[in-house]
Amino acid sequence: MASGHVPLVIGGKDVHTSETFDVVSPATGKLLHKSSSANVAEAVAAVEAAGKAFPDWSRTHVNERREILQRAGEIIKTRGEELKTAMQEETGADPGWADINLKIATENIVHAASHLVNLEGRMPTIGNPSREALIVREPYGVIFSIAPWNAPLPLGIRSIVWAIAAGNTVVLKGSELSPKTLWAVCSVLWEAGLPPGVLNFITSAPANAAAVTSAVIAHRHVKKVNFTGSTTVGRIIAKTAGEHLKPVLLELGGKAPSLVLADADLALAAHHCVVGAFLHTGQICMSTERILVHESVKNAFAAQLVATAKEMYGGEGQEAPVLVAEAAVVKNRALVEDAVSKGAKVLYGDVAAAVEGDSKTRMRPVVVSDVSPDMKVYKTESFGPTVSLISFKDEEDAVAIANDTEYGLVAAVFSKDLRRALAVAKKIETGAVHINWMTPHDEAGLPHGGAKDSGYGRFGGGFDEWTRTKTITFDSQV
Repeated sequence: MASGHVPLVIGGKDVHTSETFDVVSPATGKLLHKSSSANVAEAVAAVEAAGKAFPDWSRTHVNERREILQRAGEIIKTRGEELKTAMQEETGADPGWADINLKIATENIVHAASHLVNLEGRMPTIGNPSREALIVREPYGVIFSIAPWNAPLPLGIRSIVWAIAAGNTVVLKGSELSPKTLWAVCSVLWEAGLPPGVLNFITSAPANAAAVTSAVIAHRHVKKVNFTGSTTVGRIIAKTAGEHLKPVLLELGGKAPSLVLADADLALAAHHCVVGAFLHTGQICMSTERILVHESVKNAFAAQLVATAKEMYGGEGQEAPVLVAEAAVVKNRALVEDAVSKGAKVLYGDVAAAVEGDSKTRMRPVVVSDVSPDMKVYKTESFGPTVSLISFKDEEDAVAIANDTEYGLVAAVFSKDLRRALAVAKKIETGAVHINWMTPHDEAGLPHGGAKDSGYGRFGGGFDEWTRTKTITFDSQV
């Protein structure tokens, strides 16, 4: 990459476009670098390069693909500081979140490589005794991947590495907020020996994004799309893909509840609720947005929650966390102010003093109690350092509140009784439920995705999303 300028990479070659956009640090407001901005013609060229590379790549032996991924797993470790620095500069992430990102990204590469031994078909028995059948798994072709800014290392890696391991080729469209980080993610695989055209990288200024995305989805070479991001944009992606009969994997927004039952370990629950709500300033699709607590332990839990929040985020002289943009701060302040105007109470934090000094992108954590359905924060995804505390009467009431949302990505249940926790978990409409743990939880070996407006399909856990079956029948008596 040329110093200070993020290129596109098409067919193994850097492409510096005539149109560029600025990438600004959310922490300082200063210019970090410029990035190339793809137009429709350049995006189509990336698809054409992936289409040209597909026949040879799809026929490579799994051992060759595994060796490349294993090298990539080693390279990402040696380049860890470079990758984390790029992510911190572009997204305002703290070192702890960057470390978590690098760890999960590395695990995804290693897991995809190790799972290649499981890329297999089957030979079922069919009705005609003189014939046999094979069900084989084949790659789709060109996959169009769109990765977000908030966790660019693992979400960038997972959007491409499983697809490539299965024999597909990829065009990755990176967020305009973190182009250098996502370019660096791709460069790990290129350095590992990935052939030209197997992985292509584009990004574009917001003004070009809709036209570029539509053109890529519509292209005849693109056989499947995966997108991680907001539900609003996910609807547009799904509609566009549907018009062209292209399958889609979507991981979208969330409004994750943590249910604290009457018999919960309150200290444990408070710890995981605080971390789950405020890790990366709440800018995670799995962030805890609602804490539902049994009315019999509400006061005791609230005291424990506030004490834990003060210990972790209220240190004297501790700088307020960074959000990616001023709009996120404005949104979260407005949600809190609306709730307070309708009777809610700020249990922890001071929204009026949440933004420090001249910074417009910093905000301290806020806990709002006595939240009710008429308040915007009850259903709106804050995607920031705001969490609601809501009491419930019994487990049926808790499940009803947990499910009273358009989203269904993840949830948590806290109880000392595993049977009770499992019974509650089965009734919550989400893609995952974590018992006695925080809502943010992502492992390469587990399927990850949502229900309802949180999307459909599953990242991780194998190659089902990245291959399709073909049935072949033949005479067994030749």
